[in-house]
Amino acid sequence: MSSGFSNTSGVKHPDPYKEANLDTQVSTQTKLDDLSKFMDASKFCMMTTVNPKTHQLVSRCMALAGQENGGLDLLFHTNTESGKTDDLAADTHINVGFLNNSGEWASVSGTTEIITDRELVKKHYKPHLKAWVGDLGDGVHDGSANDPRIGIIRVKMATAHYAISHKNIASRLTEVAKGVVTGDTAVVNRLREISEEEVSKLRLTH
Repeated sequence: MSSGFSNTSGVKHPDPYKEANLDTQVSTQTKLDDLSKFMDASKFCMMTTVNPKTHQLVSRCMALAGQENGGLDLLFHTNTESGKTDDLAADTHINVGFLNNSGEWASVSGTTEIITDRELVKKHYKPHLKAWVGDLGDGVHDGSANDPRIGIIRVKMATAHYAISHKNIASRLTEVAKGVVTGDTAVVNRLREISEEEVSKLRLTH
C-alpha cells in the first residue's frame, strides 16, 4: 500500500512499474522452482541481521551452501563464534538478498536456526572453509569438518520477492529507452511474490 507521500490519489496506478511487471500467471510451485534455480545460479548474497546492541541492520556477503525442501530452507556455513551468530541468537529474523550482473534479484525474509549437527555440517563441508576459520593449533579447532566452530545457518523462508527477466539485455535497454521518450512503463522483468500463506501451503508438500 502507498504511504501517500506524493498524493497520488485518483491516478490510475501510483506504481506503474509494479503493475506492468508483476507476474501472477504462474503457479506457486513454479514461483518456488524458478526462485530456487536463480539462487543456485547467483550463489552469493547479502545476509542481513539485527545487531542486538545497536539495533542497526548489518549485512554480510555469504555463499549459499545448500537448499532444503525445494528452496524453502536455505543453508549457509558459519563460524559459531562470529558476530552474525551472536546477532541471530538475539533475534532470529533475517533477510538474504541475491543479485546478478543482469540486474535480476531476489529477497528472502524469514527466521533462522543455528545447526551444529556434525552430519549436516559434513554433508555441506568444503575444504576452503579452513581459510575462513583458520587452524588454532589445538588439534580441535583446526578448520576441518569436525571443528566445532563450523555450523550451519538454516534460513526458513517466510516470504520472498524476486525479479527475473524474460528479455535479453538489448531488448531491456530498448524498452527502457522507449519509456524515457514516451513515458510508457518499461516491461523488463517478471516480478513475483511468494506470500506467507503460499509458503505455509508449500511446506505441506515439501
